[in-house]
Amino acid sequence: MRDFEIAGKTVGRHMPPLVIAEMSGNHNQSLQRALDLVDAAAAAGAHAVKLQTYTADTLTIDCDRPEFRISDPASPWCGRTLYELYQEAYTPWEWHEPIFERARARGLIPLSTPFDAGAVELLERLDAPCYKIASFESTDLSLIRLVARTGKPVIVSVGMATVAEIDDLVRAIRAEGCEDIVLLKCTSTYPASPADSHLRTIPHLRELFDVQVGLSDHTLGIGVAVAAVAFGAAVIEKHFTLRRADGGVDAAFSLEPQELAALAAETERAWQALGGVRYGPTTAERQSLVFRRSIFVTRDLRAGEALTADNIRVIRPGQGLAPRHYPEVLGRLVTRDVKRGTPLAWELLA
Repeated sequence: MRDFEIAGKTVGRHMPPLVIAEMSGNHNQSLQRALDLVDAAAAAGAHAVKLQTYTADTLTIDCDRPEFRISDPASPWCGRTLYELYQEAYTPWEWHEPIFERARARGLIPLSTPFDAGAVELLERLDAPCYKIASFESTDLSLIRLVARTGKPVIVSVGMATVAEIDDLVRAIRAEGCEDIVLLKCTSTYPASPADSHLRTIPHLRELFDVQVGLSDHTLGIGVAVAAVAFGAAVIEKHFTLRRADGGVDAAFSLEPQELAALAAETERAWQALGGVRYGPTTAERQSLVFRRSIFVTRDLRAGEALTADNIRVIRPGQGLAPRHYPEVLGRLVTRDVKRGTPLAWELLA
């Protein structure tokens, strides 16, 4: 496993996590809103903005049979056909170029999730710096091989995937000569429950497949994503929108700009906090050692007087002998007069 770059941004455990703002269908079929989303992602401190490149016809067929209708009552899309949903959510292909241009102008990495060969061709013309494979396509090895053959980094969400299926897709990518791989722990429900996130899988994925790892998060809020950094997530992907109240296919589980800003700030802060294994005072803490407790003389003493619980105490600050010496100094005699408030030192004792 090694760090690698996507459009100049290092991806790996030695750098803060790459934060991907997933636009998905939250443009609500308005190019201007899509561009506003790019601007909002940049202002919030995200590192990348992601689209999805498909049409309803490349994903499914227009069919009203029960197999093509979403029936899960917990789904935000319950009752809709797949075709209707994708028709509403897709990003028109002619929008990709202006969105990519706006993203680059704002310092963001533009990327997308392709769902077929035509989508890969479009994204190659736009010089997409990497590719994302969605959880539902993680078993489509033909698509995965096609993406891997571009020679660009491949990010794969592995929601629902078994270890064997993940092994298949990683082998398929490596067989095409691509080693720059990120596997994203993902729970493919919308929204997802934190209890179903199972973040301890993240380091296990890294160990099993020797790849960079991260999280594609569909839970509400930012808590799960921030926690993922502690488990080594090098990439964090979250859906975002301008305002959930505006509606849209993904609005219910998407972050608003101020929440995306908090995500970007707090995931970097979490990464900074990881550090290494360390004991003892840090450089910054050394000046605080003085505020520890130590042994002080608490009553004026005459030369030859014995130390007792009535004339010495363990108190703050820390300039005297360490508290662990308290039992052994009791009964010792002072060699000279000592004023109240003097830190006890060995040279004062007989």
